[in-house]
Amino acid sequence: MPTHVLPEADGDERGALLAFLEAQRGGVRRALLGLTEEQAGQKPSASELSLSGLLKHVAEVELGWLRRAQQRPDETQRTEETWSDSFRLLEGESIEGTLASWEKTAQEVEDWIRSLPSLDDTFPLPEAPWYPPASRVSQRWLLLHLIEETARHAGHADIIRESLDGKTAFELVAEAVTS
Repeated sequence: MPTHVLPEADGDERGALLAFLEAQRGGVRRALLGLTEEQAGQKPSASELSLSGLLKHVAEVELGWLRRAQQRPDETQRTEETWSDSFRLLEGESIEGTLASWEKTAQEVEDWIRSLPSLDDTFPLPEAPWYPPASRVSQRWLLLHLIEETARHAGHADIIRESLDGKTAFELVAEAVTS
């Protein structure tokens, strides 16, 4: 679980972007350290967010963007009616299972990115009011967007964890290293 990203010395842009993405994933994972399923499902603020819900959401979002970049169907298609299900674990879902699924997605993202001839290769954005019609973006954009999204939610996770038991990311890392 990386806690920081080392600068890339040999100009490996893909490696650098993937390392930054992994560091942000680590922020979400660290927030869950030492918690039970019940604790991770608590919503200690005015927000409807829980740590387990954030975990599920970032895992689904990453898979969805990967599938979009691959121009393949997303296994976790959400509708307006099921959108809120992406922010909570449902019957039969667990933190352990969601982490395992996310790890597979993370490996698939890395394999995908490393297999591309160029990060300049593009794919279409979905039709949405916040994107210009018929927009295309690069695979580089994909990685930067995943970093942005995951970092935003890692920050949410920090706040939720600190609200649950007062522990900060630095304390959680220190505990993990010493145990």
